[in-house]
Amino acid sequence: QVQLVESGGGLVQAVGSLTLTCAAGGFIFRLYTMVWYRQAPGMQREMVATITTVGGTIYADSVKGRFTISRYNTKNTLWLQMNNLKPEDTAVYYCNVHIAPMGNYWGQGTQVTVSS
Repeated sequence: QVQLVESGGGLVQAVGSLTLTCAAGGFIFRLYTMVWYRQAPGMQREMVATITTVGGTIYADSVKGRFTISRYNTKNTLWLQMNNLKPEDTAVYYCNVHIAPMGNYWGQGTQVTVSS
């Protein structure tokens, strides 16, 4: 079955950096667009960054210039490099893939906390 396992979250001071990793399994990773989402307490889950099968990227305006999404198809791995972190980046970060017709799959999430 589809498996998405996030890691790399933690507590970091503002302007610091973190790299999140998503290890994927159970599907042909290279054939699917992958997405990082985040959800802060009391807020809706929001798209942070998307990477297509050919490496095209889309970023939320709030993270442009600070975050970089990348993938390594040979190792079924997705990353999110986060620089110049801000307290408002505090959230649980999720790895996502949409596989038609079954739907969306999510990892368990990894907590990122940015202190001011």
